[in-house]
Amino acid sequence: MTPTALVVGSLHHDIMVEADHLPRRDETATGRRWYPKFGGKGGNQAVAVARAGVACRMLGAVGTDGFGQFLRERLRAGGVDDRFVATLADVGSGMSVAIQDRSGDYAATIVSGANLRIDAAALQDPALWQDVGLLILQNEVAEDLNLTAATKARSRGVRTLLNAAPARALPEALVPLVDLLVVNAVEAEMMGAGIVADLAGAAAAARLLSDRFGSVIVTAGSLGLAAVTPEDGVFTVAAQKVQAVSSHGAGDAFVGTLGAGLARGTPVRAAVEAASRAAARHVSGGD
Repeated sequence: MTPTALVVGSLHHDIMVEADHLPRRDETATGRRWYPKFGGKGGNQAVAVARAGVACRMLGAVGTDGFGQFLRERLRAGGVDDRFVATLADVGSGMSVAIQDRSGDYAATIVSGANLRIDAAALQDPALWQDVGLLILQNEVAEDLNLTAATKARSRGVRTLLNAAPARALPEALVPLVDLLVVNAVEAEMMGAGIVADLAGAAAAARLLSDRFGSVIVTAGSLGLAAVTPEDGVFTVAAQKVQAVSSHGAGDAFVGTLGAGLARGTPVRAAVEAASRAAARHVSGGD
């Protein structure tokens, strides 16, 4: 039986706004339409794991509001086990507002809410870890929660994938517990890896970060990605050329599909290539 992937992470009710362009400072831009969307890096990645055919369980939290009900319903509809998603009465659900321009680029603001109140004590429940073969983390929850989750995973012999997004300083104790780091070009730069302007730059950034993390993937949007692993050394994967509809959530589609591949035992390079194709489908509106 394929092991389960466990996602410890965020859930956001996204309010998407479509406009001709992203507003500048002090500008009021006119949008064309808005619509609600299931989101949060944790939730998106969990659904992407399930969509790729691997069982996924999530540890998270929502509020008692309508946003929370929406998020839980969409999580279940996506095939994710939500038994460990708590409903908290004294805090609102996480949410975001994202503005997308005609080219598909976007900018967003998040309000974390319940995501910062996920109870780390739930990580002690053996039922949470039943059949888990991979832990997936992001940076939209409290640092201590990620550290506790990664520590528990290591004690159980479970690999940890950290998508260090959004970028922030990581606790030094977390670094040796990360088996695979995934960052985009901006996050790599913010972690001290230098500017990524092409795949050669992405490869250089991945090599530098691998001194701390071992296995590293640096994604570079429409250019593709570079990776460093002990098994494959340094390699790059060019992005598929597609007609872009929206880049929103493409990174989460990549991470979730990658996690599904790793959970089922696919070699890292093959899992990375499959994840790259999934991200391209997402950008083209194929998901």
